[in-house]
Amino acid sequence: MGSPQIRLLSASSRENPVNAGDNAPAGAYTLSIRIAVLDTDSGFVTVLARRAEAAGWHLSQKTGPVPPRDLVAMKLNALLVDPVILGDEAWTYLERVTEMLPDLGLVVCTGRSTVAQRVKGLRLGIDDWMTKPCHPAEAIARLEAVSRRRRRGRQEHETAPLAVGEMEIRPDRFQAFVGDEPLDLTRREFELLYLLAEERGQVLEREQIYQRVWGYAMAHGDRSVDVFVRKLRKKLEALSPSWTYIHTHFGIGYRFDPEPAGIVPEELRAAPEQPAPAEPEAGAPSSQRVHNTFTAG
Repeated sequence: MGSPQIRLLSASSRENPVNAGDNAPAGAYTLSIRIAVLDTDSGFVTVLARRAEAAGWHLSQKTGPVPPRDLVAMKLNALLVDPVILGDEAWTYLERVTEMLPDLGLVVCTGRSTVAQRVKGLRLGIDDWMTKPCHPAEAIARLEAVSRRRRRGRQEHETAPLAVGEMEIRPDRFQAFVGDEPLDLTRREFELLYLLAEERGQVLEREQIYQRVWGYAMAHGDRSVDVFVRKLRKKLEALSPSWTYIHTHFGIGYRFDPEPAGIVPEELRAAPEQPAPAEPEAGAPSSQRVHNTFTAG
């Protein structure tokens, strides 16, 4: 099951990859974008890279799956992937990427596919789906459109104040207030608070928090998340002592859920606290569900 080779560009098109096959004027690309391409079609990716360079973008090519935590560190705007190179793990991989990087624009570019596959992918969180052979100009335009929509949606969302407990979080000022009193947060403290508040009611693992706030994988033994949570709690308790905002899930991470101080969460009343599960041994089989093989036929 292989991906068809791309053979769309004429010799004259290869000499001018930015405007090949279209009438795009110079400067038509307006966003500075970081993209990664997971594809083994070197001819297609080479032309795509030339167009990206002419547009002032940064493009990285990978010929196999990149761990989602490494994608976080790359600080990408968009990812273009041919699921064929992912083999049996294609659906599982795409699902993990959409879960771990909700702000990443994800575009599939592959050979023949069924309606059911495309519908499944779009519902999973894929932003766009292209069928090979396709023109690099179209791929660039779709990546730019996806990045633009993501950026616009994020900006609109991030400017809206967020009211939690007796606190108001103001993304436009990178600050939070209790009444008229500011919490006097550093930029990193604000980003941590805002992430937790956005995921209100959800338990976030320490490593997940670190990836989304610090932007790269957490080193073994790093306690930065715990240290910053303590700082946040201290500032919250000073200005809002009658509320509890951040709850610890031992051995896992933290959950943001404002409650009047002194109230014991329902899950703790219902059953005694259980010890954290032991870390799996190296090489132990994963219990994660694996989707059916991605087939392009």
